[in-house]
This record gives sequence, C-alpha cells and structure tokens, in this order.
Amino acid sequence: MTPPTPKKVRHELTLHGDTRYDDYYWMNQREDPEVIAHLEAENAYFEAKMAHLKDFREQLFQEIKGRIKEDDSSVPYTNRGYIYRTSYELGDQYPRYFRKPVDGENEELMFNVNEMAEPYDFYDIGGMSVSDDNRYVSYGEDTLSRRIYTIHIKDMLTGQHLPDQIPNTTGGSVWSADGQYLFYSVKDEALRPYKIMRHQLGTAPQDDVVVYEEKDETFRAYVYRSKSRKYIIIGSAQTVSTEYRLLEASDPLGTPRLFQQRERNLEYGIEHIDDRFYVLTNYRAKNFQLMVTPEDATTKEHWETVIPNRPDVLLEGVELFRKYLVLSERKNGLTQLRVRPFEGEEYYLEFRDAAYMAYTSTNPDIESEVLRYGYQSMTTPPSTYDFNMRTHERTLLKQQPVLGDFDPAHYVSERAFSESRDGTRVPLSIVYRKGTPRDGSAPLLLYAYGSYGHSMDPSFSITRLSLLDRGMIFVIAHIRGGEEMGRHWYEEGKLLNKKNTFHDFIDAAEWLIKHDYTRADRLYAMGGSAGGLLMGAVANLRPDLFAGIVSQVPFVDVVTTMLDDSIPLTTGEYDEWGNPNEEEYYHYIKSYSPVDQVAAKNYPKMLVTTGFHDSQVQYWEPAKWVAKLREMKTDDNDILFHTNMEAGHGGASGRFERIREVARDYAWVLDQAGLV
Repeated sequence: MTPPTPKKVRHELTLHGDTRYDDYYWMNQREDPEVIAHLEAENAYFEAKMAHLKDFREQLFQEIKGRIKEDDSSVPYTNRGYIYRTSYELGDQYPRYFRKPVDGENEELMFNVNEMAEPYDFYDIGGMSVSDDNRYVSYGEDTLSRRIYTIHIKDMLTGQHLPDQIPNTTGGSVWSADGQYLFYSVKDEALRPYKIMRHQLGTAPQDDVVVYEEKDETFRAYVYRSKSRKYIIIGSAQTVSTEYRLLEASDPLGTPRLFQQRERNLEYGIEHIDDRFYVLTNYRAKNFQLMVTPEDATTKEHWETVIPNRPDVLLEGVELFRKYLVLSERKNGLTQLRVRPFEGEEYYLEFRDAAYMAYTSTNPDIESEVLRYGYQSMTTPPSTYDFNMRTHERTLLKQQPVLGDFDPAHYVSERAFSESRDGTRVPLSIVYRKGTPRDGSAPLLLYAYGSYGHSMDPSFSITRLSLLDRGMIFVIAHIRGGEEMGRHWYEEGKLLNKKNTFHDFIDAAEWLIKHDYTRADRLYAMGGSAGGLLMGAVANLRPDLFAGIVSQVPFVDVVTTMLDDSIPLTTGEYDEWGNPNEEEYYHYIKSYSPVDQVAAKNYPKMLVTTGFHDSQVQYWEPAKWVAKLREMKTDDNDILFHTNMEAGHGGASGRFERIREVARDYAWVLDQAGLV
C-alpha cells in the first residue's frame, strides 16, 4: 500500500523580499471535503501499516489498563464545611464527583460525568466553582475539544440545573460573595479570552455585563477568587507582562481598581490575606522575589521584599496560610518546598530520590496548619501527604496503586548532566529496569519539551512501565526553553536563542550514546506540541542520529502560523517565538521551522499524530509537514500520520481511550526497536 499523495496547489507567500512556496496551503480549509478525505486516507494508510500490530496494541492496552485500579477514589479535601472527593467505578471512563457535610453522614453525588459524556465523542468538564453558601456549583462543558466551554449552573438544593447557559467561555467562573453573580471570561474569534463578564443568576447570557475588556490582542484575560475570599481578581497577561484589577466579592456591582499598571517585562502574581497582598514578581529580580504591600497601596513603589532574588534559585510559587508561607523553589533543576512560619525558624521538606517531583496540592483553608502536598519520582508513584507545619508530622494519605507485580526496587532512576556545544550542562532524568544492559545495546526513548518556561519534572508513569519492562531506557532531557535551571534557562531557549533548545537535545542524545546508554540505531525521540516542533527541528538537523521519531500534535509550520493572527494563540506568542512581521525574526524562525527546512535527504522513520479539533496546533500543520517530507526525502522509511477526528490538542477525553492512544504510540516505538 502506498501513502496518500495529496494534490499540490502552488501558493506563494512573500514577505521581506523572500518568497516561500506552500503547495499544501489548501489543507487549512477545515470544512473542505477534500481535506477530510485526505485525513481519512492517511488514517486508513496508518491502520494498514500498523495492521501487524493490531493484537500487540490490544495486548499493550490491556497490560496498561491492568495496572490501573479502576474503582479508585481521590484523597478527600475539606472546603467551607464540605468534604469533596472524586472517584471512578469499574468501567468508568470519566470521574464521579461527590461531597458531604463535615458534620453529616450523607454523601451526595454532584456529577456523574460518565452519564453527562454519553451523547458525545469527546467530553470535558472543568472550572468547577461552588458558591459561598455551598448551594450552587458552576462548571464548564466542552463537547468538541476546541477548549470552548459552555458554563452551566447546578442547584445542589434541588438537584436541578438552572436554565442559565453561558457559551464561548474558558470554562472557569467566580462567584460573588452573595452567590447571585458569576464572573467569567469569553473568547474572541481567535479563541483568545478577552472579556470578563458578569452574569446575574436567572437572567439571559445576552444581558451579561462587560466588567473588563482586554483590547491588546497579545494579552489574555482571566478571573479568580483570592484564597482569603475577599477579592475577585481580574488578570490580564501575556508572555512578559501581567496586570491585575481588584473587585471586592461583597460588592459585585462595583468598579474594579487597578493593582499595578502593566509594564513591559514586569511580571507579577498576587495573593491576599488580612490587610495585605503578597506579590510574586520579577521586579528587580530575574529569578523572582516575594514582596508584600498594603491592600490600600498596591503600586510597586509600596512593595517590600520578603524573600529576595537569588541567582541560583527560581522562586516558582507561594502557598499562603494564616501562620505560614510555603514556597516552591527550583534549585539545580529540582523543586524544593520551603516552610516559612511568620514566627519561628524556616525549614525545607526533605525528599529522598535523586530526581523527583514535589508540589503543593489542594490547600483551600487559609487557617490550616497542615500542608497537603504531592510527591513522585520516576520510580515512586504519585503520593499525597499531609504535613503538619507546626509539629513536622508527615502522613502519607495515599499512593497511587499500581496493580500487578510492580515493585519500585526493580527500577533504577539516575540523574546526569550532558554537555552542550556551548559548554552548558543540561540535566537528564533517566529510568530503566534493573538488568537492562548498559553497553550501548539497549533501545532508548529520549523525551523533551523545551518551551514557554515549562519545566518537565521527572514524574512517574504507569504507561511507561510497558517500555521499561521490555528493556527500553527512558530519558527526559531538561533542555533550555524550560525553566528547570532558573529564568535564564528559559531566556536562553526562546526568541533569537531558540536553536539552543534543539542543540541541547541533539547534544544530550550524543552524550547518551557516548556513555553507552544506547547507540544511534537504537535511539528514539518523542515530543508533543512545542516538543513536536523540537522533533521536526532535530529531524532536519540530525536525521542520522535517530532510528525513529514520534511527533505528537507538532507545531511545525512556525512562520506561516505566526503570520496568521486569526489562529488561536498567535498574537500572544510573539514574545515566545518572535514576530515574523519583523524581518530579523522572520529569517531566524524560517531557519529552523520544520516545514520550511525539509530537504532532499534521508530521514528516520516517523509517527506523527494530531487532533482535527486542535485549537493549539491546527491539524493542517502536521498534515502539510508529512506531505512535504514524503515528497522530498530520499529514503524508503515510512512516515505514518494519524488524525483523531473527534479530539483536539489533548487527545481523547476518556481515561481508557487516552490509554489506547498511548498504546498506539508505544506499540510503534517497540516495534521499531524489535521488542514486540
């Protein structure tokens, strides 16, 4: 069977005196029957080429599913007089949400998402928010996977939904203190959240009032409630700048007041307690500092330092309690949790693994002395702890069960540093099963992201065990573009420094080969979204270095997308990639954009996946990339392309359907590695 050959229609794109030719530009017509037919033909080709793995894919799916405790429940948490939990029953694709009064016995079912999802191919709810009197629950519902949510409101007293339905939102919403008004953000045609609206219960959405409109198309608007519950906080943010407005939750009809006017390269986040705000900011602080200011004097000249900037520590977050501050700090690539009492000596929580992931969890009660936090490593399943900040007593509430014969002692987790061509040391998180050969013969899957300052933590994965148990080594490369090593790590992997991201990945691969973890004909690469861009870039730069590449929902047509401000995310991303309307950025982006750099050369085998409804990376980017690769490459290696016609950027919505997608990708990798 031969791969689909889409038609070519010459389309010229000229800017800055440079002309690019895009023969597959026509694929961006979402409703065109010819586009649909091409994607379906690609799916048919994919299934035909994967037919020999049909039984193995099912085996892999059942194997992964068999490790999951299907009838499971989350650790309950208490909030304003109620105890909340979620659970799954046998066969459930989606969770069930429950609550009961702290002083009561009867638990009520808030939502059975399985029943709610039944009519749809895709279903997601999010942004659940409970009114102050605990009567109403608002939530967002997405049935298309475009991240466009309709807000619904359920009356827990009657068990019935109100007729109020608010379309075209981000899904999240915030209640006024009296429970009569709901604040939410709506999206424009490019799916940018740009207006904060006020909805009065019992009225039609068309009567909702605009509270704030963000007119700068590079900013997105959002709203949340302070942990103290006193303020409704309206935020506006882009890559390098933030701005907030305050509205007292007891005065929903009031006029929001400005906290600190936006400035270029000034980022800050705020949280409130008593008569003051804590401000986490990069003001005079590259790695961020924590400052405090009176609630009636909030501009930056009033901010006073609580935790100063440190060159070797990135201050990532703060959890606020009446008597304590809990700081999330990243040092040498790993997160530390630092407890700072307002009275007494501060201290750090201790963690045992060389590479791990630690994070504050659900802590809604500002009066509590107990910190709930999560911990996991590449060999330790996700674990939820309660830690008494006064007595230092630590209680393990739950560790994610892994059914079967899983034993952490059977696996080895390592932390190493590769060296990039400019001398930069890049952290690597490595995991494999004991007994896996370390003579270069083992297959290895190298994963990375490397954009938006998003740090890839060394987390646990039930699905990954299917690779490790078959003798594959798994490595996360914490490359520049993330923020693992501090703010500079991000800045050295964006804009005109973006190629450092690709070089770090390539040099990490070379390091792993040099140190006998694997060899080039046993080395596989995987990345998604901006990590899919990474896959496209390294495929062009060093196709000889990889035996196979998995590129998931990849951002690969960077110049064309960044020139189209009608596409979601584009205008808000100029400070990440650069604005190609400016000539310097145009030529730099073009020099690494995967679609633009495809050339007549040998490429490794590839698996490329996307979602038809993807609002983050449009389906036509990978579709065009695959077509151009097949047209120009000089080898016989297969490139397979699959589109989930019912899903978007995050893939399938049901928990078992997501596992099927993982099993699909892993089956391909394991087959290439000869481990089937």
